[in-house]
Amino acid sequence: MSTSTEDKSAAGHCAEVVRTDDFARYASTLFVPAPERRALLALYAFNVEICRVHTQVSQPLPGEIRLQWWRDMLGGSAHGGVEGNPVAAELLLAVRSHRLPVERLSRLIEEHQFDLYNDPMPTMAALEGYINDTSSALLSLAAAVMGPLSSEVEHLARHAGLAQGIVQVMASLPLDASQRRLFVPQQMLAKHGCDPEDVFAGKQTPKLREALGDVLSEAQTHLDTALTLLTSVAPEVRPAFLPLAQVKRDLALLMRADNDPFLLRPSSRFKTLWALWRASHSRAFSD
Repeated sequence: MSTSTEDKSAAGHCAEVVRTDDFARYASTLFVPAPERRALLALYAFNVEICRVHTQVSQPLPGEIRLQWWRDMLGGSAHGGVEGNPVAAELLLAVRSHRLPVERLSRLIEEHQFDLYNDPMPTMAALEGYINDTSSALLSLAAAVMGPLSSEVEHLARHAGLAQGIVQVMASLPLDASQRRLFVPQQMLAKHGCDPEDVFAGKQTPKLREALGDVLSEAQTHLDTALTLLTSVAPEVRPAFLPLAQVKRDLALLMRADNDPFLLRPSSRFKTLWALWRASHSRAFSD
């Protein structure tokens, strides 16, 4: 097999990983030029690989070993399999082609060590720290693919990532609760006198709805800030933030008074594409 064919195969593999496991981000790449699209898909496929490590192991140690392999790969010291791992190959190509900061990728891996343990998220500050080094970092890296980074872009990425990450926590609540995983901060539950066991049992108490409402309000604040900041960054960078269109839609659904926080609702791919297409043709994401 030629190198060109191998490259196309690796790129295609990344595209399929993201299309299958992270459709909103996959759909957002359909509205960017091909060279940048390839790098974005490499980033997002890497993120999928890291995020799903905790689902592939039954004990923390094997998960730690898998995450360490990715850290070693980024540091150039991984043993075996780098050349045979299409996501790793594409990620390294994206890092070289767009001069992406390896330390941000490494911190993303380190932060996802939290996923391997069944520790509850203690405070809102802890959740924001986790999201800042995961969702916000990924948006910052995506923006670096599209154009030069700046303090304005980093500020935007932070707020956009916090909105996206909090919405993801709330959307994942039904599955997390069934597995006795708690990403809703204990601090927010305690503030409203909520028992975490009510979350695990799927009980919709008034106090729990108040606590979840406070968390969703935090997401709304970050989203509003991000959408305001979006207009002040370079037009070529804005497509990296197209996933915000899906965040806005999901948040509106989660904040509805009749929303059942314990009902898992798979996203409609058609509605996702429609939301992103409309956003890509709006002034917020282009001039």
